[in-house]
Formats: sequence, structure tokens, C-alpha cells
Amino acid sequence: MQIFYDLDKIERDENTVITLGTFDGIHLGHKKTLEKFVEKAKGINGRNLLVTFSPHPRSVLVKEKNVRLLSTLNEKIPILESLGVLNLLIINFTKEFSQKTSYEFVKEYFVDKIGVKEIVIGYDHHFGKGRDGNFEALSKMGKEFGFDVSMVEAVSVDYITVSSTKIRNALSEGDISLANKLLGRRYSFSGVVVEGDKRGRELGFPTANIEDFGDDKFLPAIGIYLVDIIVEGKNYFGLMSIGRRPTFYESGDVTTEVYILDFSKDIYGQKVTVNIIERIRDEEKFYTVEALIDQIKDDELKGREIIKKLN
Repeated sequence: MQIFYDLDKIERDENTVITLGTFDGIHLGHKKTLEKFVEKAKGINGRNLLVTFSPHPRSVLVKEKNVRLLSTLNEKIPILESLGVLNLLIINFTKEFSQKTSYEFVKEYFVDKIGVKEIVIGYDHHFGKGRDGNFEALSKMGKEFGFDVSMVEAVSVDYITVSSTKIRNALSEGDISLANKLLGRRYSFSGVVVEGDKRGRELGFPTANIEDFGDDKFLPAIGIYLVDIIVEGKNYFGLMSIGRRPTFYESGDVTTEVYILDFSKDIYGQKVTVNIIERIRDEEKFYTVEALIDQIKDDELKGREIIKKLN
């Protein structure tokens, strides 16, 4: 995949199929759009080019300091490449850029600079100042400038229309099963293993404390989850706790730690990727260490039972 941050670095090619959007989460709806986009370019032996924006437009337009993303830019790039995207333009989204109307944007970027044969767009996608750009607006521009426009219909799973918002809501409620269904894959994040307070080791369940997954990364609700964790290119099952550890602390920051099953290596400083499989329970406060240990043992038993079913 070729990645561009500068419009002027892209050679003009009239035989280009374009799609655009933030593609947060790259869920089943996005995948359907991307499949059509890739197919259209192959069908005309043309170039495919995906246009996206960073930072997320919402963080600029509504000044949300804590916009949480289902997929960071670094997570998105390899997924997009695996789905057949060959060219990626990442536009720096600023307040000034946000003032461009959809017409101004399409003419300046696609018609005058990149070259465009067809634009593929999702059924509910809007862009441009005041969100004035959509399928109807693009169709009018297509007639004026001589390009085609294709719209991709909504995708539904169990009668639920797939959207990034619905995935965020599911994750907020700890419904990882629904989130994974709408994504079409396991929800994941990557981070670095750091030293913690070694509470887990003292209890007989050493954990990998994970940080540096990005301030803008959306994590699911506090609780205990069964996960698949990738360490040094190998997959292991584990139990992940996202929480404040109320048994030991009255208050505190939310921490993320994984007890990796059947694993004993020192992996401080290693980058790991966590794929979340299933939620096991809520976080609880225990009044004795022994009660906590018993619960962790029960969590492990439940986790291993789920693993058997997966296999």
C-alpha cells in the first residue's frame, strides 16, 4: 500500500476509483463498501484510492478532548491493506479544512488534482461543511464533472444496522459479543507491557500490565474478559481485567492487565495485541484476599471452558 500525506505527491490518473470516510472500526458495513470499491477499480483496471482524515473530524468540529476511536490510524492501516486498499491519502483535518464545502473539496482534490472515474460511498456518509456532501450531492457533481457514483446499502446483523455508534454503545455496556458481531472480527487494541505493583504475582496470577495503547483508543466497559493476546508473534489465551482494583484501592485510575494462561516469560517492554473474545463478569470488590483468589480461579475455569468450545 502507498500512503500519502501530501495531495501533490499523488500522480494524476483519470482512471481512479475513490472512497472516503473515517472508517472508524472498519466494521461489516465499511467492509461491504471497501469490497465494492476494490471490485470497481479492478473492473476498469484502474487505481483505487481511499481518502481518510486525521485527527478524527469530531475532535476538531465539536472540540471533544477525549474522542475515543474504535481503531486508531496505526490499527486501521494494516486492516485496510488486507482488504485490498492500494493507495491511502490521509488528510490533516483542521478547522480551516472543515470550512470547505463538499463541492469545493471534490473539485479541488478529486477533479482538479487526483483524477476520478468513480466514487463509492456508504448509504449514510456525509462530508463537507455542514455535512452537505452525500450520495445525492455527489451524483449532481458527477454529472457536471463526468464521474460515476455508487452507493452501498446498509448492512444488518440480527436485525441491527451496523454502525460505529452501535459498536461503541455495545462496548460501553460490556457487550463484547454484539460488538464483535457488528465488527465481523474480535475487537482489539495494542499496547506495551509495563511494570505494575505486582499484586497479581503475589496472588499467584502474574499479569501483564498494558499501557500506551493511545489516549484516543476506546476500551470496553470495566470488567473481566477472556482474550487472545499476541506476544512475540504467538497467540495465547488470557484473562483481562479492565478496572480500578477496588479490593486494594478505594479509588484510582483504570488499569488494563492480562493474566496470560500457561505462560511464564518476562515480557516487560514488549508490544502486545489483545483480541477480546468474551466478557466473563463485572469487576467486584472482595473483602478478603482469599475470596479474590477463589474468584480468579473460578474465572480461569470459566475461561478454559469457553476456550474448549472455541476449539
